[in-house]
Amino acid sequence: MASEVSILGRLQESDPGRERPKRPSIVQVESPALSTRNVNARYGSFLALRNVSMSAPLGEITAIIGPSGCGKSTLLRSLNRINDLIPSFTLEGEVMVGDQNVYDSGVDVASLRRRVGMLFQRPAPFPMSIYDNVVYSLRLDGRQSKAVLDETVERCLQQTALWDEVKDRLKAAATGLSGGQQQRLCLARTLAAGSDIILMDEPCAALDPISTLRIEELMRELCGTVTIIIVTHNLQQAARVSDYTAFMLMGEGRAGELVELGRTDEMFADPVDKRTEDYITGRFG
Repeated sequence: MASEVSILGRLQESDPGRERPKRPSIVQVESPALSTRNVNARYGSFLALRNVSMSAPLGEITAIIGPSGCGKSTLLRSLNRINDLIPSFTLEGEVMVGDQNVYDSGVDVASLRRRVGMLFQRPAPFPMSIYDNVVYSLRLDGRQSKAVLDETVERCLQQTALWDEVKDRLKAAATGLSGGQQQRLCLARTLAAGSDIILMDEPCAALDPISTLRIEELMRELCGTVTIIIVTHNLQQAARVSDYTAFMLMGEGRAGELVELGRTDEMFADPVDKRTEDYITGRFG
């Protein structure tokens, strides 16, 4: 994938009157890991999302970009029903994981959140040991075999490149780790829960550049194994790590709308919608 510097350079040097590409502004992939259909989301009477239909390809990374307040985090938190914790929140439409609408009345929300895990803006380790953080969901399921727990801890910490750093202090408090280590631990905990879709809401916002790079490397290494959907304000990050990018914008009544969704290299090099080009070249937002 081309770097964002070269991508933006091409756009900034391009002819403003050039003909737009013929591909669709919103690509709908076949057999997605997760998709939304005509989603409208409200906080009380305020419409936060209007008619959002998108799909996330299986085993790839989809970045959601757009200015503050355009509904990116609302959309992300709707995908595993974290927004259910807000009493005024309501949603119309469908959020499909495979062929299951996660808003159907019979859905086990706890099981959904294990399958569709989440990393938040700030690392959120539980106030317990590193070891206990990783195996938390296994113990909730009643799995107590030391051999199984030990194997899970090593495998998931290896996957997140944390094993060599903490293998001699697994019983130490997780809160004693650095910010970057805590975020990788939270990722290991999500993988141990069996998540095959991981939502990331600005996961590097509180991290230094070195820790940010490590998280981005891990995201690319996990491709093919898990599907990742990341909200980011960092256009360079979206260009570096994602396979697909969705651009959102506030529409009528300040409701968030999906403007464009396509392959990242195509969108950054030659967006379909003029509003997308204006955003990624810094003309607004």
